[in-house]
Amino acid sequence: MALASPVVRSRETRVGSRVVDAASRDLDDLLGGLQTRDLGLTGDEARRRLAQYGPNAVASHRARLVAVLWRQVRSPLLGLLLAAAVASFFVGERGSAVIIGVIVGLSVGLGLVNELRAEKAAEALHSQIRHLALVLRDGVPCEVDVLALVPGDVLELKLGDIVPADLRLLTVSGLECDEAVLTGESLPVAKDPDAVRVGTVLGELSCAALMGTVVHAGSGRGVVVATGAGTELGAIAAGLDTALMETEFQVGLRRFSLLLVYVAGTLTTSIFVLNVVLQRPVLDALLFSLAIAVGITPQLLPAVVSSSLATGSGRMRRKRVLVKRLVCIEDLGDIDVLLTDKTGTLTQGRIDFSHVLPSGSAEPLLWGLLCTEQVGVGGRAVGGNQLDTALWETPAADEVKRRLPSYQTLAVLPFDHDRRRVSVVVKDEKGVLTLVTKGAPEGLLERCCEVSDTIRSALDDEFAAGNRVVAVATRRVMSESLTTSDERDLHLVGLLVFLDPPKPGAAEALQRLASLGIAVKVVTGDNAAVAAKVCHDLGLAEGAAVTGAQIDALDDGELAAALPTTTVFARVTPEQKARIVRLQRRTGGGVAFLGDGVNDALALHAADVGISVDSATDVAKDAADVILLDKDLNVLADGVAEGRRIFANTIKYVLMGTSSNFGNMFSAAGASLFLSFLPMLPSQILLNNMLYDASQLAIPTDNVDEEQLRAPSHWDIAFIRRFMLFFGPLSSVFDFATFGIMLWVFHSGPAQFRSGWFVESLATQTLIIFAIRTRRVPFVTSRPSLALTASALGVVLIGAVLPSTPLAHQLGFHALPLGFFAALAGMVLGYLVLIEVGKTWFYRAAAAQGPPRERSPERHLRRRAARFTTGDALQKSSIS
Repeated sequence: MALASPVVRSRETRVGSRVVDAASRDLDDLLGGLQTRDLGLTGDEARRRLAQYGPNAVASHRARLVAVLWRQVRSPLLGLLLAAAVASFFVGERGSAVIIGVIVGLSVGLGLVNELRAEKAAEALHSQIRHLALVLRDGVPCEVDVLALVPGDVLELKLGDIVPADLRLLTVSGLECDEAVLTGESLPVAKDPDAVRVGTVLGELSCAALMGTVVHAGSGRGVVVATGAGTELGAIAAGLDTALMETEFQVGLRRFSLLLVYVAGTLTTSIFVLNVVLQRPVLDALLFSLAIAVGITPQLLPAVVSSSLATGSGRMRRKRVLVKRLVCIEDLGDIDVLLTDKTGTLTQGRIDFSHVLPSGSAEPLLWGLLCTEQVGVGGRAVGGNQLDTALWETPAADEVKRRLPSYQTLAVLPFDHDRRRVSVVVKDEKGVLTLVTKGAPEGLLERCCEVSDTIRSALDDEFAAGNRVVAVATRRVMSESLTTSDERDLHLVGLLVFLDPPKPGAAEALQRLASLGIAVKVVTGDNAAVAAKVCHDLGLAEGAAVTGAQIDALDDGELAAALPTTTVFARVTPEQKARIVRLQRRTGGGVAFLGDGVNDALALHAADVGISVDSATDVAKDAADVILLDKDLNVLADGVAEGRRIFANTIKYVLMGTSSNFGNMFSAAGASLFLSFLPMLPSQILLNNMLYDASQLAIPTDNVDEEQLRAPSHWDIAFIRRFMLFFGPLSSVFDFATFGIMLWVFHSGPAQFRSGWFVESLATQTLIIFAIRTRRVPFVTSRPSLALTASALGVVLIGAVLPSTPLAHQLGFHALPLGFFAALAGMVLGYLVLIEVGKTWFYRAAAAQGPPRERSPERHLRRRAARFTTGDALQKSSIS
């Protein structure tokens, strides 16, 4: 079922919408109806409601045998084949019908076992990931899993949170929510607790916070009015049906499957009609046509993909990369732009205090220690940012720390990313009140009365050296009250200089990312000159530096035009980071954002792939899709390479299936024109397909050429179609050669003819993996994995000996002469040589055509909905 446009949804009100109804009710009346209070539910009542309403989930992530089995057998072609086999059983062809049934059963079982095993791996991974919400239970704040939220719960919202349920707001403090994922509204929506009029549409519910939207600014408290499928996000997710968890990779799989359905439908109908016109038995013609159609469908593609993902997640964990969902692996491989913070990623992240300007003065240290949001205990910092911690821990501050007890902090104006400074009012032993302000020099110096040219020149020199600088200024005040308007007419006390040198190995990691086709851009709250110096020292591509103030002066079109030539975005706010990410995504490439702070949450949500680190804040880790267990770009490069490796191996299976299977159908159609019998029995076609598919289960273990990892990996259905139409007929050349050898050299009857084509087609379509898996020369410059080599050769050997085994008669085979195998060796060798020549021509032509980058407009909605999934089936939707 197609998803309605988010923009259209903003103008509609869903019938029975709980949050819309709640938004127009008086708060006391609403709380009474929910049988709750502003201090929340009791623990016992919350547990009772959870049992009544079920988990707060929009989908289930549990591996179920029946569901996986249904995916294996739901093909209409498979159903028709089985129906035809049953019909043939009752008209006397019992042996063939039983064989068809057994082979279909084995094929389905093979896919079932592999896909179920991969689903279990995905379920185990999913169970490790928990998202928490801060709720009031028994009047006490506590963190609970978002899946355990129930109607009537009262919870807190803060900057960067994803709203975990549909809420009616009780109190707000500058609260704004980004609702683009649901309504298409690009600007954040200001919230207040006042009820709206009856009939207000979803996009104008100012007193509600909707599940899946992001807290853009401020904070608030709200009562849960709907959970799970009863939310607006849940209603949309229900419309997504089984496509709920689709990524761009999965969309590509679906489009590829549709392509094969069209091809199979056309050729199957043609083959059936042709055989009927030639007066072949209708039932035999139907079975043959359906078997050919089943043969071209990639029955084991889900198993191959699932196995690749399960294997890949284990490999990535060993490389210190944790993905929250298996399908994130392919998304990670599709990125071509990385936006990252500087501190701790490009630099060591261990900030040390260096010196004071003017040199020798202790006053900047004293006022800098006093001007902080942290609490000093025994001379050590508790909480606070890295700069404050470094200042507390420097030996240079030991003397002035003795003077701190003589000051009392009366008021604090916390740091924020717009002002980029913190201010306090302190009182000394004589009762004198002093306003102290500490922050980014660019803004703070403008609020000082006089700043000497010497200081400005020294500041420029420190920035040019790549050092971080904090300015400290003071003035006497008469009142304890403190607002932003008081940060004026200041006297500059001095500058505090800190060191954060480049990280060893960062230059090598940047080179690795560049070799993977990933452009790295730095998005930082630091000074532009400092960031540019670090980038230069690490050899990052030279580019322009744009500041937050300059970004504000640009409209979206101008900023988008500046992105390709900009390497550093400095002094940016959280909102500006998210804006940069959104505009970068419009270029059509895959965009990843790496961040670890609360101020990075908005950008993490906006990116195609949000990446955080194990040491990050809970808000950042909660917002991310991928967690790096080490804050190291080399670890990220490993993850990207793994994502591309999985995609490359999946495409190998796809290209093999489209070329060889399409060729077999083409050959079957041609053979029907001049043969007086079916070129291969339906049971033989199915056996051939099952053996071929079994050989491909080792593809996830295969090696991948380095050049296949150098560019983002994404689907190109037009490329696959061209590949099928080019290489499919090449395989038919050798099928027709086999027909000629069997008829005119060995004068074979129907059974031996079918045996010869069975062995030849299985050998060519299986061994072709060694040519298709690489653009290099097989075995010479590119070697397959041992498992793939063994499985392919093993299947060919099984196919070759089957006509000589006791099973041959039951399967309709006849022993083949030794001369056939000599001819077979020559045909296989000739086929591989022809494919190598064709590869050179085909890929040269394909290189001139850039693959399209199409991204689903519902992509972020699907990703957000995937967050609210449970390992257990959703029993009921929650209502107020």
